[in-house]
Amino acid sequence: MLIFNPAKLRNLSNMIKGPVNQMSPAKQLLLFIAVFGGIFLVGNLLGFAMIAAFYGMGMLMDIGRLNLSNPQSITALYILQIATMTAPIFLAPVVFAKWILRDTANYIKPGFRFPWLLLVITFFVMLVSMPLIEVLSNINQQMVLPGWLSGLEQWMKNSEENARRITEAILNMDSVWDCLKNVFLIGFLTAVAEEIMFRGVLQTIFQKLTKNTHAAIWVTAALFSAFHMEFYGFLPRTLLGALFGYFVAYSGSIWPAVWGHFLNNATAVVGTFLYQKKHIQLNPNDSHLFSYMGYVFSAIIIIILLLVYKKVAQGSQKPLLNGEELG
Repeated sequence: MLIFNPAKLRNLSNMIKGPVNQMSPAKQLLLFIAVFGGIFLVGNLLGFAMIAAFYGMGMLMDIGRLNLSNPQSITALYILQIATMTAPIFLAPVVFAKWILRDTANYIKPGFRFPWLLLVITFFVMLVSMPLIEVLSNINQQMVLPGWLSGLEQWMKNSEENARRITEAILNMDSVWDCLKNVFLIGFLTAVAEEIMFRGVLQTIFQKLTKNTHAAIWVTAALFSAFHMEFYGFLPRTLLGALFGYFVAYSGSIWPAVWGHFLNNATAVVGTFLYQKKHIQLNPNDSHLFSYMGYVFSAIIIIILLLVYKKVAQGSQKPLLNGEELG
């Protein structure tokens, strides 16, 4: 007598998807690195070619020397940012998940089937995280490497300074339109691209590789921070990456993390604009806004909110007839 078994049917369906989907996590990681490297190379070549065609080789040389006195250099920086970074960061995970593994749902997690209350909790997590981010940033700024690594330390400082100058140039906003443009490009597009790559593909691969959700979240967060090449902001950016990681792990969707990432970036853009126009007196770059009690309070409230977030997310997962759960 034959007995219908939905679980066996799903396993057979998964096997039919093809050998690529059965690839080990380590091989998936290597394959994704190769895909990203290829798209990154093409994006950089395309970006450089566009700048050379539109503005001439002189503009490329000026940007390389961080000579940003030419008014057109800011537009050129936007083109380079999108072509060489944002587009490859977005395209690589999409190509990898959709056309190579053919498993967009698990490797990007684009679904909206989660309680909208999670977006509210995410907002408050980002709000109360500011003191903890500040203290981690202050600790990071005091980093001093041993004397025999002085060359590396100098390179890190130069990289940090170059990143600061480029950020200042892009965030030098004359109008509300400039502010809105940066909110969209830096706030939204960057958040979507980076979350799809890091909390989507990479965190999923590391989850499979380590078989431990917390390890996958923190490893991915560290890689996310290192990827920005701003070493004196490594600790606070790692914390942010971990928060985004928990948002995805508990909800099963990329969008709470995109929302949190957007809030972080957009707040920096809007705060900088308001400070430049003297609408507020508080400098967004001030690193001594909170007290030690504020740091402790921030850490405690974040933990509580993450536990509430997890409970709300898990409470929405109702078992289906075939034994699956809603994410």
